[in-house]
Amino acid sequence: MGFEEEYQNFLNVHFQVRTGERLRRLQEGHNQAEMLFLKQVWWPLFFHFKYLHPEYEVDDFKDGKRYLDFAYIRPGIRICIEVDGYGPHLKNISRWQFSDNLERQNQLVIDGWTVVRFSYDQVSEKPRRCQQIVQQVIGQWLGDELDLTSLSIVEKEVIRLVVRKGEAIFPKEVEKYLKLSDKTVRNVLTQLVDKKMLIPASGIKRVRSYRLGDQVKRPI
Repeated sequence: MGFEEEYQNFLNVHFQVRTGERLRRLQEGHNQAEMLFLKQVWWPLFFHFKYLHPEYEVDDFKDGKRYLDFAYIRPGIRICIEVDGYGPHLKNISRWQFSDNLERQNQLVIDGWTVVRFSYDQVSEKPRRCQQIVQQVIGQWLGDELDLTSLSIVEKEVIRLVVRKGEAIFPKEVEKYLKLSDKTVRNVLTQLVDKKMLIPASGIKRVRSYRLGDQVKRPI
């Protein structure tokens, strides 16, 4: 399925499970900026919205509730992604409101969140740079927990790509991502299987897809 259909399915799933203020917030808070982030930044990287939650509710440091534009949540990982617009409401923000926003972000970090913020203009005009930042943030979790020093640069990128996708990966995806030939990609994938970093996920005589091997089992 393409972006439009998957995006609508993504929203519908969250509409169905929310009630009250959480539902109202999703209906009114998720708008053009958030949609553009998904279309231009998130979708080209992952082609799915697994583990991503729009307008995610968190406890406020003042005993209230706050809502994050997006929360990427997997066991051991909590990433807050905010897309900040630029309009009259932002220009007219008071000094106390500005301080409150900073304190809110600090509290998220203290509570164990990784916080990533983009402006609407960045998402609109420099989506590739935003993609790189998202890749680097999520990729840090791989680098923090694995010793990849024995792998080549290409092998490391393949492993990071599989981790980011969160499911089996196909050689064609690797070719497209790394801009390498079919033969080169097949050789790299075979080497990673030999090193027990990947294992075949489908196919018998000719492997059609690969998933992470036991050597790369991580709590994510």
